[in-house]
Amino acid sequence: MTRDAVLPPGPRVPVPLQTVAWIVRAPEVMDACARRYGGAFTMRLPRLDPLVFVSDPEDVKAVFTGSAELLHAGEANELLEPILGSESILLLDEQRHLRQRKLMLPAFHGDRLKRYRDQMRAVTEAELARWPRGLSEPARPRMQDITLEIIMRTVFGLEEGERLARLRSALKGLLEWTTARRRLFVAIVAGPKRVSQSDVFGLTKARAAADELIFDEIRRRSEEGGLAEREDVLSMLLQARDEEGRPMTPVELRDELMTLLVAGHETTATALAWAVEQLARHPEALARLEGGEEEYLDAVVQETLRLRPVIVVVVRRLTEAMELGGYSLPAGSNVAPCIYLMHRRPEIYPDPEAFRPERFLETPPGTYTWLPFGGGIRRCLGAQFAQMEMKVVLSTLLENARLRPTTARPERAIRRAITFVPDRGGEIVLDEAPAGRLAAAAHPSARA
Repeated sequence: MTRDAVLPPGPRVPVPLQTVAWIVRAPEVMDACARRYGGAFTMRLPRLDPLVFVSDPEDVKAVFTGSAELLHAGEANELLEPILGSESILLLDEQRHLRQRKLMLPAFHGDRLKRYRDQMRAVTEAELARWPRGLSEPARPRMQDITLEIIMRTVFGLEEGERLARLRSALKGLLEWTTARRRLFVAIVAGPKRVSQSDVFGLTKARAAADELIFDEIRRRSEEGGLAEREDVLSMLLQARDEEGRPMTPVELRDELMTLLVAGHETTATALAWAVEQLARHPEALARLEGGEEEYLDAVVQETLRLRPVIVVVVRRLTEAMELGGYSLPAGSNVAPCIYLMHRRPEIYPDPEAFRPERFLETPPGTYTWLPFGGGIRRCLGAQFAQMEMKVVLSTLLENARLRPTTARPERAIRRAITFVPDRGGEIVLDEAPAGRLAAAAHPSARA
């Protein structure tokens, strides 16, 4: 740290205590720091020391529009390497990141997204048929089954059969590893390299089982031909070429496929669990959504992601010193635009703790104030895919069932590795929908 460095104030307790507090009670820690220190504060965490949280819109804009050479997201995401691999787009910076982003972007934009809707709907209907009526159940495991199936079918293009069943089983084992809080603590303390090189909690075995099947699918698809006639993401990526005419290597493909699976499964499932948990407790919002307002469905998704962001911060590591918000941050420090705190700024979101989708009918989401998918050149590639998936799943659910809460007490957000989930899994009761209600052919949100 240079002599001229001036960091925002922050907690003075030892690093181990800050680490435990961050893992166990992150929302409370962020709220307390914001009350005491304001829109910028510094925490000390292993491998992210110092970590400067910012939630002022101008500071967030400066980070998201800053130079890719100055602000490295890949370096800051190193804890994800044991699962995603070193060639994941989330682990890359500068030109390597830009190359992968250009190769992957066409799979998640434009008309191609619309082609996934029918498959999303079919997967959701199949899961709803297995969901018991009239019983209290956590929604999150059901949503995990839905989103995993959607991702496997849209990414790999597999139909029901032995190959899909084997891949589903292997990926479930690996994905379960990624969501345990105790394993996050081990990864933070031990570091990603040591986690990758040792069989901590069975990671090596789970990863090897999934990798074998993923590499086999890459090989099979390459040899089968007919890629141009297929619509799955793997087939698109196999055809993609960079500006020099080079394809992705098998290792690059594996790491990007794993990134899509991990990022597109856990986060969307959790967001959907929060959505139904909130809707069950807000009958006026639920009734309006059941009325088939397409714009209101958009607003429900946006408000869910505002009030209950699944990821609470994004991080950039500085390769050089940077002036930000009146502070002088040294090279090597980490800057964290704080999604959680931004979404709770009362001057931007009046009554910020309330679930009020109408706010997004009154004011559209701001580029630097609504951040569930990050921002700038690192904004989540699958943002449109995830929002469309949430809309299809929710509209299909409401066509087939009626929601109600199980208790009066709302659920609080707790950490599950890097995501923040409902503490009881989003407990709800599904009842049968009245006959003829929200018929698919007449419901506009079903086509959203």
